[in-house]
Amino acid sequence: MEEVTVYISGSVDQELLLRNEYILTENRILRQQIKGRLRLTNGERRVLAELGKRLGRKALEEIATIVKPATILSWHRKLIVQKFDGSKSRSYPGRPKVEVELEALVMRMAQENRSWGYDRIVGALCNLGYTVSDQTIGNILRRNGISPAPERRRTTTWKELIRSHTDLLVATDFVSTEIWTAFGLATYYVLIFIRIRTREVHIAGITRQPDESWMTQIARNLTMMDWGFLACGDYLNHDRDGKFCAAFQKILEAVGIKQVTLPARSPNLNAFAERWIQSIKQECLSKLILFGELITPCHS
Repeated sequence: MEEVTVYISGSVDQELLLRNEYILTENRILRQQIKGRLRLTNGERRVLAELGKRLGRKALEEIATIVKPATILSWHRKLIVQKFDGSKSRSYPGRPKVEVELEALVMRMAQENRSWGYDRIVGALCNLGYTVSDQTIGNILRRNGISPAPERRRTTTWKELIRSHTDLLVATDFVSTEIWTAFGLATYYVLIFIRIRTREVHIAGITRQPDESWMTQIARNLTMMDWGFLACGDYLNHDRDGKFCAAFQKILEAVGIKQVTLPARSPNLNAFAERWIQSIKQECLSKLILFGELITPCHS
């Protein structure tokens, strides 16, 4: 009986060895046929890691063909680390994180008000219903690369400079349009003024001939006390159009209006007036056919 048992076990071991040898040979052939690196999923890595750990490094060195034994064992170590990783459910001590909306508001206040220090920003936020400390304000500014108030105060951007003087800035330009008259198509000129702060637009006049006498009268109307559109201390931006004649400029200078003559071919420097004119042409004048100044014959 014992001889039969030994014979059967020997036959089973021999069959297992043959199967293993066949599988190893087949894997080597397939591996030689596959070019490049195999891409394994997380599930496949998990299965290989569990089986590889049970086999051990020595057995893996004999049979592993897809990946190196050290790689399989490293996968197994990572599985163990992930099993005992409780960082996701761990509660960290300390202050809660600053909300994204609050941090964006602090940065905006610091950038738009370069002279505001930490305490000034804290007070402004308190008026809006936020309770933060000056240390938190400092941490937010340092984290976003914004310097403290003493350093920010020394530099001024063009945007801030213009914004601080918008109450005194006025822009002007001519709008030209074609009108059908009794004598055919004629070009009319509309002189507009726009106050930068309020976007208030003033139509100074409409004429076919904006000559010196007409511009002089316009200047008087603009600078009249109480109801004139321009006042002493205003800065008037206009281009180098010859219609802004010396007589026109002299009247404005006499009442204390400073004129800023823009460089040639620089419409972007008069952007507010240019954009308003573009809106009027696109949204209004381009959809209308204008008729005017019908002259009736005189009967004797």
